[in-house]
Amino acid sequence: MSRTGSLSINSENIFPVIKKWLYSDHDIFVRELISNGCDAITKLKKLALMGEYTFPDDHKHKIEVVVSSKDKTMKFIDTGLGMTADEVEEFITQIAFSGATSFLEKYKDDANGDEIIGHFGLGFYSAFMVADEVHIDTLSYREGAVPVHWECDGSTEYTIGEGSRTAVGTEITLFLNEDSLEFANEYRAREVIERYCSFMPTEIFLTNADAEPQYETVDKADLRDDDKVIEYIHEDAKTEEKENENGEKEIVETEPAKEKAKILKRPVSLSDTTPLWTKHPNECSDEMYRDFYRKVFMDYKEPLFWIHLNMDYPFNLKGILYFPKINTEYDSIEGTIKLYNNQVFIADNIKEVIPEFLMLLKGVIDCPDLPLNVSRSALQNDGFVKKISDYISKKVADKLSGMCKTDRENYEKYWDDISPFIKFGCLKDAKFSDRMMDYILAKNLDGKYLTLNDFIEENKKPEDTAANTAEAENTADTEKEPEQTVLYYVTDEQQQSQYINMFKEAGLDAIILKHNIDSPFITHVEQKKEGIRFARIDADVTDAFKEEASEEELKAAADTLSSVFRTALGKEQLDVKVEKLKNTKVASMITLSEESRRMQEMMKMYNMYGMDPSMFGQSETLVLNSNHPLVQYILEHKDGEHVDLLCEQLYDLAMISHAPLTAEAMTKFVARSNEIMMLLTK
Repeated sequence: MSRTGSLSINSENIFPVIKKWLYSDHDIFVRELISNGCDAITKLKKLALMGEYTFPDDHKHKIEVVVSSKDKTMKFIDTGLGMTADEVEEFITQIAFSGATSFLEKYKDDANGDEIIGHFGLGFYSAFMVADEVHIDTLSYREGAVPVHWECDGSTEYTIGEGSRTAVGTEITLFLNEDSLEFANEYRAREVIERYCSFMPTEIFLTNADAEPQYETVDKADLRDDDKVIEYIHEDAKTEEKENENGEKEIVETEPAKEKAKILKRPVSLSDTTPLWTKHPNECSDEMYRDFYRKVFMDYKEPLFWIHLNMDYPFNLKGILYFPKINTEYDSIEGTIKLYNNQVFIADNIKEVIPEFLMLLKGVIDCPDLPLNVSRSALQNDGFVKKISDYISKKVADKLSGMCKTDRENYEKYWDDISPFIKFGCLKDAKFSDRMMDYILAKNLDGKYLTLNDFIEENKKPEDTAANTAEAENTADTEKEPEQTVLYYVTDEQQQSQYINMFKEAGLDAIILKHNIDSPFITHVEQKKEGIRFARIDADVTDAFKEEASEEELKAAADTLSSVFRTALGKEQLDVKVEKLKNTKVASMITLSEESRRMQEMMKMYNMYGMDPSMFGQSETLVLNSNHPLVQYILEHKDGEHVDLLCEQLYDLAMISHAPLTAEAMTKFVARSNEIMMLLTK
């Protein structure tokens, strides 16, 4: 006998809240209802292991989703432990709100449902986001239990009575509202199930109730107990006329007769119940890791390598992190870390669990111990979650540092691709930086990879080291500023080739730092390592490039040439410096102090192009080589006919080796080059 009742809620406005604010994505109801079914099956398995239940011989653990566009319905059927009438009353009709009125008052104007703190067990009620009416038919595993039927039309009233279900488990029927009929479409339902439930621990089958039956033919010997046979088919043996060794023709059997069966097409589970991350790393081959990567991320580029996380204490965490090829600008890299809870998909890239820098990677993390809110799609930010985040960061650092120590060849091979990720991690995570700083590599001018520490040691001057040692030993001395070691770097090997050649000739070395992230990273290193300073290879003209020369002579030349070049170029503020360089083939160079360069980069980063760089100090310096014939000619013929032409050309040649010319400057440079070549023909 059926009876009616009222849901145990203090406010009749609860359903509008559920429908509008409980979840940010309405398709999440599929995950919630399937998850509930998985939980029910898991509980029944545990009861069976405890000897409190015995499965029938034909029992199969599964969840069926049945859609019907014709009936506008969606069914979720599980073979779990089911419910008695009392349990339906307890778990379905009594929503465990304390102070629902204050709850509603707090969240009625909040459009972000993920902020609703979840201790209320509202997964089932997500169905009312898409359904006008919901029915439950359930039969408990308990001996002597009777089936129960429950229904509710989205108000606070419900009806409960005896049902007709004959198998242990639960069937939930959603009568979809007009705005949600898309979920009765087989392909839309498949899309949502594959998004949220691809790796649930129970097989999930999708059926379209409106579709015509589909069939397949199998060998009779391969029939399974659950196959529904439509008819048996006998196939005669296949024969062929062939010529024997005597030249006579005879009929030869090429394929034996076969007994087959036409059956209803076997359903295929949409869930991989034992995903790769649940296995022990020793059970997984490289090809299995690659196949899983392609399947989950639809990325057919090979990952560089991966880390298999497998931890049981002090919390349960498993997962696989893949290192894809990272060779674009760091601010445009976007990875995907999929977070699971007991193989149930929660969300992508949850920042509370996954360190920000790891979001450049691709991977899956499954942590059943995570404290989730009502929608299972956001985390309560507590100390436990921080420990998980720290653990993941530590495991990544351990993998990378271990590779550097034991597999240096591969570490160097991957370095150019993974260095932006590692440097980004150092900037974002202090502990990661501490763990990785000794394993930062740098490629020098000869293409050799050195650790940053090795490069620093190679560039320390012997006299500086001795001075530092003496200072440390003499504690009575007044405290002095530590000697600085300048590390030179290159950002564009082609653009800065002139400077590179001069460095090599002088026996100096520099490292290649091409990526956008290198600029903030070297500032980070300077802060971490006392006495270290970075400078781009064209920041200054080092003493190693110069010959001894009279300061008075150089100053006089600089005064004259400054006046000539400023007039010829129309740049009254141009800074001109004269040096006597050992390389007599270099006529002119541009230098820009490291401080000015970094300030300009900062201005670009914050889109401050309209600001005058000179407000932050001197801009470029034109360095002229007094050992070069052209510079000597200009110095001697400062009022000559072609001096202006030569000044402009030397300035542009210096700029080309320093930075790209503007379109207008390049046009003038080409025209001027032609004019100079024409002079040679006269």
